[in-house]
Amino acid sequence: MTIKFLDLKQVNAQYADELHEAVRRVVDSGWYLQGKENEQFERHFAEYIGTKHCVGCANGLDALIWIYRAYIELGVMQPGDEVIVPANTFIASILAITENGLKPVFVEPRLDTLEIDDSKIEAAITERTRSILLVHLYGRCAYTEKIGEICQKHGLKLVEDNAQAHGCKAPQPPKGARTGSLGDAAGHSFYPGKNLGALGDGGAVTTDDDRLAEAIRALANYGSQKKYVFQYTGRNSRLDEIQAAILDVKLRHLDADNAHRQAIANYYYDHIDNPLITLPTRLPDAHNVYHLFSILCEKRDALQAHLAENGIQTLIHYPIPPHQQQCYKAWNRLSFPITEQIHQQELSLPISPVMTMEEAEQVVSAINAFR
Repeated sequence: MTIKFLDLKQVNAQYADELHEAVRRVVDSGWYLQGKENEQFERHFAEYIGTKHCVGCANGLDALIWIYRAYIELGVMQPGDEVIVPANTFIASILAITENGLKPVFVEPRLDTLEIDDSKIEAAITERTRSILLVHLYGRCAYTEKIGEICQKHGLKLVEDNAQAHGCKAPQPPKGARTGSLGDAAGHSFYPGKNLGALGDGGAVTTDDDRLAEAIRALANYGSQKKYVFQYTGRNSRLDEIQAAILDVKLRHLDADNAHRQAIANYYYDHIDNPLITLPTRLPDAHNVYHLFSILCEKRDALQAHLAENGIQTLIHYPIPPHQQQCYKAWNRLSFPITEQIHQQELSLPISPVMTMEEAEQVVSAINAFR
C-alpha cells in the first residue's frame, strides 16, 4: 500500500456534494467574474482572518506582488528600497520583491524553528529598508513580539506571506490573532495543495488599510477602478467565481481540517524516536497548522529512499534555496549556512486532513527503523 504525500482527490471528496452544488450555482448564474461569489468569499475570508478587507486575485505570488506594487504606487516605497526576507523560503517570496524593483535582504532562520531569526533582523536594517516580509513557512507562525517591535521602531511595513498557514494563530501579542492579520498586509495562496485550496490557482490580499486595498483591487483589474478608466498600468489578476465559490465551501471546514493535521503531527512528535532525525521545536496546536511536517536528517536522501521502499511518499521543501537558484545568479556566491543546511536535510512527511492514524503509525514505524 502506498501512503500518498497528499491525496487531493480524497481531500475534496469529503465535500463533494457541497463543491458540486457550488459549481452548479455558478454555472447556472451566468456570471463568472467579479460577482456575488467573490463578494461573499472575500467577506467571509476577511472575517475569518480578522481584517477589514480581502481582495481576491489570481494566485499567491500575485497577491504579494500587488502589495508591494501598491505601496510603490502610493509613494510608501520606491524601486531600490530594501525588504528583509527569510533566506529559507519558497522562491515566490523573493520573486514578489524583485518583480517590483525592490531589493531582498536575506536573514537566516533559526535551525530549531526553521523560521526567520528575529535576533538577526536589526543588523540587516539600513536607511533603505522599508519592509519585513514575514513568511509563515510550513504552517508555523513566524511572528514574534520582537518583530512587531522592530517594525514599529524603524517604521517598517510588516507584510505576511501566509500562503502556507491559513488558520494559524499568533502565540505572542496580538495573541490569538490569526496569521494574515498580524501586519500591515498579507498575501495568501489558494493553490490546490494548501490548507485552504481551490480547484485551480487563486490568491488574496488581506489588510485593514483602505487605500492599500483600493489600489490592489485596481492593480489586479488592469489598473482600473472604474470601467475603461485606468489609474495604474495593472494586470489581469482576478479570482474567478467558481474558485471563490469552492473556497467559500472549504473555508467552512478549514478549522476541522487543520485539527486533523494537528492530530497527525502530534502523533509524529510523540512517537518519532530516531537519533538520526531532528524535529523542529514543537508549538502548541493553535500556532502551527502543519501545511507541511518537516524533519531534518543528515542522511535525507537515504531516508527518503527507505520510506519510498516502504510505500511512503515524501517531498523535499526545498532542495535549492533562493540565493543559489540560477535565476538569481548574482547571489550564488552568498553564504547562508543555516539555510543551506535546512535545504540539504529537510524532508516533508505525509500529512493531510484525510490521512489516517494507521497510516501515521506506518510512517513512524518506518522512520524509527531507519539506520
